[in-house]
Amino acid sequence: MTIKRLAIYCGALQGKDPDYMVEAEKVGEWLAAHQIELVYGGGQHGLMGAVARGVLANGGVVHSILTQELYDRGVALPGVTDRQIVANMDLRKEKMMTLADGMIAFPGGLGTLEEISQAASWVTIGDNAKPVAVYNYRGYYDNLKKQLVTMNQAGFLEDQYLREICFSSNLDEILRFMEDYQAPAHRTYDK
Repeated sequence: MTIKRLAIYCGALQGKDPDYMVEAEKVGEWLAAHQIELVYGGGQHGLMGAVARGVLANGGVVHSILTQELYDRGVALPGVTDRQIVANMDLRKEKMMTLADGMIAFPGGLGTLEEISQAASWVTIGDNAKPVAVYNYRGYYDNLKKQLVTMNQAGFLEDQYLREICFSSNLDEILRFMEDYQAPAHRTYDK
């Protein structure tokens, strides 16, 4: 599978440790260096803005998908390659998944967790055939990975779906995972 566009889900806040902002810009630089277009939620603040600025500063392409409400609040990052305004968050998530060839969660809060969880859960029902990865910068998502293993051990998440979420702190490894990705069959139920 060729990865031309990646949706990056991440925080609209910058977090307490300035290293998150530095790493977010590096993620943007990496995307531009690999000629992978960014699909993101359109904000200029926090990690979202840092990733997008990293892409733009290095000659890359940025697709901004922003809700009308957030656009009206003035959170849009100026200078993006393409900006689409949608009516609500559900349409924003749908549009981002449609445009992207894969989805990655970088550190963030509840919105980031919701977005990557939806992308991963849709794999199980057959509504998302695209790869899902978690950029586990400095172990940020270690506890999420443990929770997924707990779900698996308790019988609520099958092995095939647990294996189909890549946790890594190496973007090249994530890209290899995505390029080699084969979507598993959707979940079936005994009658």
